[in-house]
Amino acid sequence: MNAPSPRTVSPQAFGERPEAARAWLERLGEIAVSAVHPDTLLPDRLPEPPAGRTLVVGAGKAAAAMAVALERAWDAHQPEAPLSGLVVTRYGHGPQAPDSDPSGEGDAERRIEILEASHPMPDDLSEKAAQRMLEAVDGLGEDDLVIALISGGGSALMTLPAPGVSLAEKQAINKALLRSGAPIGEINTVRRHLSAIKGGRLAAAAHPARVLTWLISDVPGDEASLIASGPTLPDASTPDEALAILERRGIEVSAAVRQQLEANHESPRPDDPGFARDESEILARARDALAAGRAAAEADAVEVRLLGDDLEGEARELGREHARMALEAQAGLERPLLILSGGETSVTVAGDGRGGRNVEYLLGLFTALEGAAGIHALAIDTDGIDGSEDNAGAIVGPGCWTRMRERGLDADAYLSRNDAYSFFEALGDLIVTGPTRTNVNDFRAILVLPRTS
Repeated sequence: MNAPSPRTVSPQAFGERPEAARAWLERLGEIAVSAVHPDTLLPDRLPEPPAGRTLVVGAGKAAAAMAVALERAWDAHQPEAPLSGLVVTRYGHGPQAPDSDPSGEGDAERRIEILEASHPMPDDLSEKAAQRMLEAVDGLGEDDLVIALISGGGSALMTLPAPGVSLAEKQAINKALLRSGAPIGEINTVRRHLSAIKGGRLAAAAHPARVLTWLISDVPGDEASLIASGPTLPDASTPDEALAILERRGIEVSAAVRQQLEANHESPRPDDPGFARDESEILARARDALAAGRAAAEADAVEVRLLGDDLEGEARELGREHARMALEAQAGLERPLLILSGGETSVTVAGDGRGGRNVEYLLGLFTALEGAAGIHALAIDTDGIDGSEDNAGAIVGPGCWTRMRERGLDADAYLSRNDAYSFFEALGDLIVTGPTRTNVNDFRAILVLPRTS
């Protein structure tokens, strides 16, 4: 999203001007995303240069922006200290955008090389990027420092199958887990135990060098080892747990995959002495985006109710639950109320439509509201990409119900085939920002106005 715009409409005007509520919610989303962008997080955060080399590695939707912000700060404060490395991000999330790279310098002039690969399904460039990172850290010594820049999306972007497991098998398992509605914690547990680089294996390859990991969290609960499947952090899960997840989700695997899991080749454990000098820090998480949104709303005299930053579950069902909550809250309101939540819902795919979890959430909410006056809602993925489409999410209000009827659309039919993207596209209510180059999970905001409005 672009930089936050100044407030131009008073919340007291929402009832008289419904379009003002939409503009206010969109601005709130911009403020939330800006608060967790690497350009905000990294400029004043630098480690002391080591006696040896400083090597940067990383993966995720925010990896390029993190690398650019780190390199810019490094050049400003300690330009003589050596710095090199490489990170991988999603196609189109590289540093070419003005907000990530105001200098406009080309990759050839960068100290940190930036690669791009596929997400959410890994491709051969994901595999090549992972292999290059393992090669880059090989041979480092005790006087060297590795800075790992890790954010959501890194699991797919840095994929190196365990011995005996093919990339095609990992792709198939990843797709099946996504379609099953499995939460991200389960998905990443399986990924770690079918990988040659995740679950702390990248850090193990870098030792005895010290590893400093900076993370932008996109996982509910902010467990650091789950973010991008924890390539530089020890792993407390087991291969047996990964196998149990696959069986519970009804996902069939090849003999090679089963053998890899049953052989019980554990990833590095938390008590591994190799991690004794390592450090990690989460720089931003969903609650930081929500806090920024809350502060902006309260500055506008809007009451705020925060439901939490780690909500999970089926997207459409959570949307319906939040619709009921908004309707109940509206009865006794005397001033505008904002209901905020974050986390990562899931979608069990039964149809052949288009969409991500945020538009599915909104369509569930929309059908439950049935055009109720004075309730507006926005739901976006903070990385700017909801699922695998080109939108960040969508926005709804009472006017959407009227337009739906005018155009002869059936919201329930769209929901039944998981086609929320097409529904909101037909109404003109998609939110399209392009890649934001950060990723702290979903930002959901419901604005509830008093009935007298």
